[in-house]
Amino acid sequence: MRILSGIQPSGTLHIGNYFGMMRPAIALQAEGETFYFIAEYHALTSLRDPKALRENSLRVALDFLACGLNPDRGALFRQSDVPRVAELAWILSTVAPMGLLERAHSYKDKLARGLSPTVGLFSYPVLMAADILIYDSDIVPVGKDQKQHIEITRDLAVKINETYGDVFKLPEPRISAETQVVPGIDGQKMSKSYNNNIDIFGDEKETRKRIMGIVTDSTPVEAPKDPSRSTIVQLYSLFASKVEIAEMCERFQKGGTGYGDFKKQLFEKLWEFFVPMRKRREEIMRDESYIDEVLTSGAKRANEVANQVMKRVRDAVGL
Repeated sequence: MRILSGIQPSGTLHIGNYFGMMRPAIALQAEGETFYFIAEYHALTSLRDPKALRENSLRVALDFLACGLNPDRGALFRQSDVPRVAELAWILSTVAPMGLLERAHSYKDKLARGLSPTVGLFSYPVLMAADILIYDSDIVPVGKDQKQHIEITRDLAVKINETYGDVFKLPEPRISAETQVVPGIDGQKMSKSYNNNIDIFGDEKETRKRIMGIVTDSTPVEAPKDPSRSTIVQLYSLFASKVEIAEMCERFQKGGTGYGDFKKQLFEKLWEFFVPMRKRREEIMRDESYIDEVLTSGAKRANEVANQVMKRVRDAVGL
């Protein structure tokens, strides 16, 4: 079974990335052959700084490795190191119905957030389909908000198969019931674009400042507070045991403790959680050639598979 995951190098990775994508993806190494790609082509729809793109791509690789990705069990590579994915995206675009892409939720959402309606943004699902199909992927773990992209991928694969014969296998989405939306410091979904993020490997002082800035209501210290509506409790639940979560909720309901004290407790738990990963990150950074070696090896493996699939595609369509 081949499992594919991708992440955009659009900025510094935060705990929403970790719990929403990175940790589940790394855990899948135990289930089958894993491919992890750094989606630079996708990032070009919103990131126009070449230096930042290169630096972000290397940082994503560094952070993934620090968080537990084992390059001996999974291929980690840059999307641009497999150039045939762009060729496949064009071939898929020749059968992609305009209406299918116009119904894509992500396109509408990005326009609503002020992004320019470029062709790249519109055809984003086609490139994502190429990312998936070019590796004969069996399973693609995604959040609920990405499920539609897998459906579009399957639709495009079916259209190619109906037109040219049995070319692609149909991938299946893996949507974990346990995957939750991680709130940012303002209570909305954590996102770099909302500036409400808490970075995985942020500076200690800055991380503490971000956590102490979590938006709360004006309930006085002595009054009971509702833990079910608290961003502090939601974030604490990511790092704490069931007993610790229950204890915090009890103190919320009892009253007598201010939000500032709960925020300090959250900071200590979060900082402690990432200690082993920060140590591993420092070790990797001391070996200047390690990340390049990992990405080169991953790209070699990815290209071996992509070349086989593209030979099949090119033969089928007459190239």
